[in-house]
Amino acid sequence: MNLLETIKQLPSSAGIYQYFDKNGRLLYIGKAKNLANRVKSYWLFTPELHPNTTLAQRIIKMLEQTTSMSYIVVNSEHDALILENSLIKQLNPKYNILLRDDKTYPYIYIDNSQRYPRFEITRKIINSKDITYYGPYSVGARDILNSIYEIAKLVQKKGCLKSKKLCLYHQIDKCLGPCELPISQERYLQEVQQATTLIKNKKLLLKELEKKMLHYSQELRFEEASELRDRIQRIERSEIKSEIDFATNENFDIFVVEASEKRAVVVRIFMRYGKIVSSSHDYINLSEGFDENELYRRALVNFYKEQKPPIIAPILVASEFQDIELISQHLSQVFNKKATISLPLKGKRKQLIELALLNAKELLKKDTTSKSNELLLQIQELFCLEKLPFRVEVFDNSHMSGMATVGAMAVYENEKFDKKSYRTYHLQAKDEYAQMRETLSRRVASFEKSPPPDLWVLDGGATLLKLALDILESNGVTLDVIAISKEKVDAKAHRAKGKANDIIYTKQDIFRLKNSDKRLQWVQNLRDEAHKCAINFHKKTKLKLDQESKLLSLHGISQAKILKLLNYFGTFEELKKVTFGEICTVLSEKDAKTIKKFYN
Repeated sequence: MNLLETIKQLPSSAGIYQYFDKNGRLLYIGKAKNLANRVKSYWLFTPELHPNTTLAQRIIKMLEQTTSMSYIVVNSEHDALILENSLIKQLNPKYNILLRDDKTYPYIYIDNSQRYPRFEITRKIINSKDITYYGPYSVGARDILNSIYEIAKLVQKKGCLKSKKLCLYHQIDKCLGPCELPISQERYLQEVQQATTLIKNKKLLLKELEKKMLHYSQELRFEEASELRDRIQRIERSEIKSEIDFATNENFDIFVVEASEKRAVVVRIFMRYGKIVSSSHDYINLSEGFDENELYRRALVNFYKEQKPPIIAPILVASEFQDIELISQHLSQVFNKKATISLPLKGKRKQLIELALLNAKELLKKDTTSKSNELLLQIQELFCLEKLPFRVEVFDNSHMSGMATVGAMAVYENEKFDKKSYRTYHLQAKDEYAQMRETLSRRVASFEKSPPPDLWVLDGGATLLKLALDILESNGVTLDVIAISKEKVDAKAHRAKGKANDIIYTKQDIFRLKNSDKRLQWVQNLRDEAHKCAINFHKKTKLKLDQESKLLSLHGISQAKILKLLNYFGTFEELKKVTFGEICTVLSEKDAKTIKKFYN
């Protein structure tokens, strides 16, 4: 069915629609309350089907590339919103805006129902009747908590009260000692109140920490003083400084977006009890233009997800974007109470929006990535990439004679390796091709939680490149892939920088670049980091396997039998879980009894 026929047959139901180009690559995913009306608004039908000229240039460009479409009918516009958000994360369409921020921010909480309550950190609602929450904190939650225990004489650890004996914390005057001493609740609550005041008032907390730092330095305890100095700096970074002070204990979540030609930024500010407690921001690459409505929609849906936050605050935004009513309805379902999203026009709320916009503009000014884009632009042009490779995932596998088989994913973003996003995988497959297929398939399966990058780089040749493209195509994902195969001299790979005549494979071409070429060195650097990550994880895994193998050998299970078990069950972790009968399918009953006895 051609594009025109599909458009004419669209139902008047809620749903999502997908546009594809002539090569079947996904261009755009949209949602609609009425599919027929929404999709027809994109097009003019006479003298022949062509894009509506009143639309934004970005949309016209996308429609000019569209040759086919598909759609999914759902029960309501709300369901369409959820499905659209999920599919964009998984499939990475060319013209949609993708927000990668999937963090859940921590809160500090206290359970007031306890006789001697403690402050803890949580990322979700605690199932108890009398909980007080503070936050959320983009950074510094652990530092604030540690500082509270440094200053207030609270029960320091969860297990302290169970011991019924005074410990070191009481001796160094960091705890009142209610585990053994008859400390009244009133006396203990004075310490709780001091801690609460410090959590709510960061200026006061920082002042107390500076006093303590000065005390340590005067006593020549420089290591402890420098630790406090670093902590103070981390806490200061967690918020935007402001003189705006609400006389009341009001809470607000503030969201604003600002864009330049190639980058946009989302700024979030969290006000609690009339004071700004933390802020965060994320940059978005605008390879195909800017859509304010879509960016606000993504920012709000992604931040609150499908989980009710511990503190529900009114939401302030800088623009009355198109889907504001739909997002309000969606968040009302998430919160189990009416969500309010408003655009303040005057007063202190308006000042909060102006503060957020000022910071968004400053962040775009300070954004240095545009200066380093020249090399990325050269790489994009040379390898015919759809997007600038701002975020890259790099894959490699490692094993030794089929033992301790592992996969690794390194992540490169904004000119540095993002080690927090690295992932490692224990693999069942034994040959290189099957290992890469298992690694990439597991990564694709996690796209909904952690969206795809701009580029995949594989340590391998044309065969593995085709494998990756097939996996992505079978899952409907639009993503560029390149592979780099190591030059081999006398059957050995040369990794020395500047000496390796590596070959780079893309979907369209093969490149043999000079060793001095910065584009080749950029890819080599990524490949080498993934290789190092895979080797290190392999060594750890091999060491653990060797230790377990030795222990089993001491109980009469030979290395040959251990290898047979691992080939059948995959890992020692799986071997621990299986039943006596399952082990008997591989080894004798006597050996099965020995193994079960060993693990039990």
